[in-house]
Amino acid sequence: MKRNGYHKIFSGLALLLLLAMPLSLAAMDSEYCLMCHGDADMLGDSLAIDMATFDTTGHAELGCITCHDSITEAHPDDAVAVSRAVCLDCHDDLGSQYMMTEHANYATCGDCHNPHEVRSLEAMAGYDMNEKCSQCHMQEEMLEGHAEWLPQAGLHLAKLPCVTCHTGSENYEIVLNIVQRQEEKLLSPFVLPEYEALKAVSGDAPILSLIDTNADNFVSLAELRRFNQNPVYKNLRLEGTLVPSDTSHELSTLDSRYDCTFCHVSGPGSLQTSFLAIPAAAGGYQRVAV
Repeated sequence: MKRNGYHKIFSGLALLLLLAMPLSLAAMDSEYCLMCHGDADMLGDSLAIDMATFDTTGHAELGCITCHDSITEAHPDDAVAVSRAVCLDCHDDLGSQYMMTEHANYATCGDCHNPHEVRSLEAMAGYDMNEKCSQCHMQEEMLEGHAEWLPQAGLHLAKLPCVTCHTGSENYEIVLNIVQRQEEKLLSPFVLPEYEALKAVSGDAPILSLIDTNADNFVSLAELRRFNQNPVYKNLRLEGTLVPSDTSHELSTLDSRYDCTFCHVSGPGSLQTSFLAIPAAAGGYQRVAV
């Protein structure tokens, strides 16, 4: 009995000591790091991370210390430099493709992809994909170059992500987005709206309910027609983009891309797979089969 009593006392003291110890590395998850790094007022924009955006990335599932493994319990007071993982440690397949391209002489992974914001293809709109390319490739210059051989070059560049033609991806699918008039005027241009703008239209109901009226998480052709013909949604419409269904950093233009029938013919498999991309509250998009 006496030994059991000592054992209980010792166990209680050990528990108190454990609770009093600094937070261990094993317990340092992203939520803990973002207590400081989620506050731009505290650390400034260069070190701040948007929590809502980061949560929608695949990197969020790994946790901060997976890529920043030099962090200690005493950070930042220990003055230890924060390490950064090399992208190719995980993405060696894409890296080997990219390093064979001319782009590798001018841009690193981080120049195009912010690791705290990067999303998968499924969580992006086709229109968003071109933002990376436009950082170096000016629109007027690209339009002039494509117009030398491509009919309606402006329309093609506006409706197709660059990676649809300028990567080695061989599998494609159609992604539909709901676009909205910039102003409630007949000739006002349609733009890709933010989540809040479409939520204002759907009200208490999910945005998807604007089209998926029977709430079966599948969009039929009949539902697409009803949405397009509904006068209530005169300031909304659907626009489709042809996007790769797999990620490739082999930045080449396959011969088939110069053939109009790659897109403009009835029957190719790339035109038989379609999704509706609905903006998510936390950022990015959720796809629903059409």
